[in-house]
Amino acid sequence: MTEQNSVIIDSNTINSQATNKSDSGSETTLFAEPLGHIGSFVITNSLVSSWIVVAILVIFLVAAGKKVKNIPRGLQNIFELFLEKALEMADSVTGSRKKSEKFLPISLALFLFILFNNWLGLLPGMGTIGFNEMNGGQKVFIPLFRGGTADINTTLALALFAVVASHMMGIVMIGLWNYFNKFVNIKLLLEIPTKIKKDFTVVLVNPIKVFVGLVEIISELAKVASLTFRLFGNIFAGEVLLFSMMALFAYLLPLPFMFLELIVGIIQALIFSILALVYMTIATAEHEH
Repeated sequence: MTEQNSVIIDSNTINSQATNKSDSGSETTLFAEPLGHIGSFVITNSLVSSWIVVAILVIFLVAAGKKVKNIPRGLQNIFELFLEKALEMADSVTGSRKKSEKFLPISLALFLFILFNNWLGLLPGMGTIGFNEMNGGQKVFIPLFRGGTADINTTLALALFAVVASHMMGIVMIGLWNYFNKFVNIKLLLEIPTKIKKDFTVVLVNPIKVFVGLVEIISELAKVASLTFRLFGNIFAGEVLLFSMMALFAYLLPLPFMFLELIVGIIQALIFSILALVYMTIATAEHEH
């Protein structure tokens, strides 16, 4: 058993593919496994899990919305308190209740989707219920379900959504021309001929400011990479850790690590949603700010 575990750990370090095997023969891989196709569209196990999360959230929120009363009771009190605290937290980031009310629906939706995906991956059966498939003459286990945020494709899609949403908010709130000049500042270049007589330093300062704006374009790509790999790395590492503990001893030993992953799931969902809120706030600020 010890020799088998050492081989599994080495393969995770060298190949970054197959990591840990439980007694049932399942393994955690770097990429989500395909379950089928609809035409050219590939359905993966992480995509199925994400669909389940969306279905749960839609059904729950629609059902809760139908029972809203003028005088709140029970769960409605909890939801309203949750929304009030979320708005207060958003206000501390945006500095404006008006912006908070516009940005919070996007940020809160990201938080709930990521949180439920993080926690869904901890449920029994996730990564262990599946089927065997022949691949290159070898029998490979394909799990039916996998935590959505443990797939880099999902975290990349979430990161792209958050960054694109911030740009859309910037265009809507400060205008397309003003927002475009935050990155390619044509205004400053056009100001040079009119201000050069009064202040010769614009010949040096304005091109530098234009260059800084172009650098901001690179930072937008860095935002996508940062959001993608931070979320994926933490959740995927948690899955690898749990499989390692179950491979060593399936009873009791994984429990403390599962509680740890519950906390990590909340923290990572909160970090992602707050960063999305920060990006939207920055995008809607005037260039001078």
